[in-house]
Amino acid sequence: MPDSTECVAVIDDDPGTLESLGRLLRSAGLRPALFASIADFLASEPADNPTCLVLDVRLPGRSGLDFQRDLAAANVKLPIVFITGHGDIPMTVQAIKAGAIEFLTKPFRDQDLLDAVNIGLARDRARREDEEALKALRARFEELTPRERAILFQVVEGRLNKHIAGEMRITETTVKVHRSNMMRKVKAASVPELCRMVDKLKLRPENPEPS
Repeated sequence: MPDSTECVAVIDDDPGTLESLGRLLRSAGLRPALFASIADFLASEPADNPTCLVLDVRLPGRSGLDFQRDLAAANVKLPIVFITGHGDIPMTVQAIKAGAIEFLTKPFRDQDLLDAVNIGLARDRARREDEEALKALRARFEELTPRERAILFQVVEGRLNKHIAGEMRITETTVKVHRSNMMRKVKAASVPELCRMVDKLKLRPENPEPS
């Protein structure tokens, strides 16, 4: 069942289309937010939940394709479903290459729009979950002491405890204690998992703080 907290933003300058799409989305259990222009959309409060944007290509001022580029330049990762009454193949290719979920030419089947919107919502939901997981992972790494971080990078490079001890001029037992604490804090069950975590956070020895 659709999640009523998820939002489908629709930007179309035709009042009839806007009203019709609003009815369709509500009938499918979705929550529409309707806007007659890009300016109205930008002036609204951003939704703090999974969102999909249904965007008309031809709008007064900047086109939907222009707005897609603006969002990408601002690193706003919003799934977009384009709708238009005047589409062509180059326009469709441009939109899809830039990451659009779908490019629908009016009149389109209601189910085609709903299917595309649900794909967009699922994609945004997954993105938000990934970002939350990355935020939690980053917080765990920030709990490490400088020595634990130093040992972490040695471990990721595949060095043995005795080699780490020699380079850091500490005992092997001390290395084992710090290594155990480090693995516990970041919740890594194995070295391969630790390596994947470091890769996700893009950590480097010369930049030991999570970016």
